[in-house]
Amino acid sequence: MLQTRVIPVLLLGKMGMVKTIRFKHPRYVGDVVNAVRLFNDKEVDELVVLDIEATAKKRIQFDLIEQLASEAFMPLTYGGGITTADEVAQLLRIGVEKVVLNAALFTHPKLLSQIAERFGSSTVIASVDFKKNVWGKWQVYSHNGRRATGIHPVDFCRQCEAQGAGELLLHSIGTDGTMQGYPVEMMQQLAAAVSIPVIACGGAGSLQHMQQLAVHSGMQAFAAGSVFIYYGPHKAVLINYPDAATLRRTFDQ
Repeated sequence: MLQTRVIPVLLLGKMGMVKTIRFKHPRYVGDVVNAVRLFNDKEVDELVVLDIEATAKKRIQFDLIEQLASEAFMPLTYGGGITTADEVAQLLRIGVEKVVLNAALFTHPKLLSQIAERFGSSTVIASVDFKKNVWGKWQVYSHNGRRATGIHPVDFCRQCEAQGAGELLLHSIGTDGTMQGYPVEMMQQLAAAVSIPVIACGGAGSLQHMQQLAVHSGMQAFAAGSVFIYYGPHKAVLINYPDAATLRRTFDQ
């Protein structure tokens, strides 16, 4: 059985399902319900849906998320606009398996521990969104990359682990949507800083980018959007996902 997890990430924006570059310039890429159905056909093992507008709107689209959960044949993880443990309870009731926190890690600092205590650490993922600031120093950002926190990513990863996160989503803002690869050295540092599972996200343009990071860091989980949404040099929108044999050839080496 393949140990490496390769997870498509779908972004919800004002227009519907979108793709971004460095957390900016959202481009409409289709209907999210249809995308979930297509990933079903491709036998994806798990799926992440992030609503990048939910925090600003202060509203979780429960009806849509319930529809997605009912359509998905695989475990569904959701992030966006979560501020209370009761909202997490509702998401779990409608079929979500895990939740992702980002802005709430700063605006509601006790929420991560509350969720872990009430539902178990395996239910909650902390999203660590990071990039270099104007002085070239690594820093964590919140609110869809708009707010600098002044915290180094390594320190923040350790803090999230101590507060009860079951996993970390390590999201590289600087390479998001570029399909040019990960910031390997920083990903290595973050993976080594904690003992809980980590998921690399932001920059994958091929399975080889994931495989190279796996070799250098020991990471076993990779989330990506563009590589599973776009096809060809002109980035035509085409939902795609490698078959099981291709995944085994790539990672079981």
